[in-house]
Amino acid sequence: MVSSLLSHDLPRSRVLSLLLLVVLLGLAFTPFIFPGTKALNVAAKILIFIVLVASYDLLLGYTGIVSFAHTMFFGIGAYGVAIASSRMANDGVVGWAAVGAGLAGALIVSLLLSLLIGLFSLRVKAIFFAMITLAVASAFLTLASQLSELTGGEDGLNFKVPELLQPGTEFLEEPFLGASIDGRFASYYLLFVVALALVLLMLRIVNSPFGRVLQAIRENDFRAEAIGYRTVVYRTLSNVLAALFATVAGALLALWLRYNGPDTSLSFEIMLDILLIVVIGGMGTIYGAVVGSALFVLAQNYLQDLMKLGAVAVEGIPVLSQLVSPDRWLLWLGLLFVLAVYHFPSGIVGRLRALRRL
Repeated sequence: MVSSLLSHDLPRSRVLSLLLLVVLLGLAFTPFIFPGTKALNVAAKILIFIVLVASYDLLLGYTGIVSFAHTMFFGIGAYGVAIASSRMANDGVVGWAAVGAGLAGALIVSLLLSLLIGLFSLRVKAIFFAMITLAVASAFLTLASQLSELTGGEDGLNFKVPELLQPGTEFLEEPFLGASIDGRFASYYLLFVVALALVLLMLRIVNSPFGRVLQAIRENDFRAEAIGYRTVVYRTLSNVLAALFATVAGALLALWLRYNGPDTSLSFEIMLDILLIVVIGGMGTIYGAVVGSALFVLAQNYLQDLMKLGAVAVEGIPVLSQLVSPDRWLLWLGLLFVLAVYHFPSGIVGRLRALRRL
């Protein structure tokens, strides 16, 4: 049952299986275990990044394509929901029709753009394709910032979500097991169910004959072409699929935040975060996106809090107190990532699987 659900791509490591189980159960029961607002926001961000990073791994890890336009599709999904919800609002109430229309429109735009980028750019060498996608993403970011009437410009768009997902909607008057059963609760589990379904779908894709061809292209595209596969077609399809998954991730982000702006979904910093997570988790494995996203987002949000505790412990020690200061949290975050890449060159998942084979 479990093997079939995971498309027969089992973790193949007890430690990895335990990590994945901890992440799954932690995300599934976050509203009950950690009822605070911050914990819920962190868990929601992990879910969104799992989908976003896994979709990028379809390109980089499984097909060997380096693209810097992934956040563009992420932003298209977020803007699609935001624009449709703000424009189709009727007396301040937004229905599911607006969300559906925004998502459908965003998916169509992403499909056309990714198809054009794939057909016209994937014939060139890898570095030139990366530069083309970077230029397209930069142009889209500028466009989103300048079209104020449509996108809200630098200020972005605030909008209302369907009543079922609104924080003011109360399903139970009293908390259940410490969690408030309200619209925020429903929003979180919408994200959880969609993210879980998309991850399982991506596992199915990469373990299908189509996914095997993508991996063959990654290993040796000349040989794949020689045995009869049209590599340009497969690369283009991989680009399209990755873009569509990223678009859905962007829509989930917009629904959770009830806001979208250029810095929220189109920032190049998000693209750097995606690259870091792929490398840390392990390229060419969907499980790497799950583990890497959880570790990265947790470190990003809680490392500073841990350093505050450490600063209190070493208070008064001249040099050490400065190094452990919470203001230096980015320095330590960078050092942790350097050490992770150094000690896990094939990523956490790759390293754990390699140890299993010893």
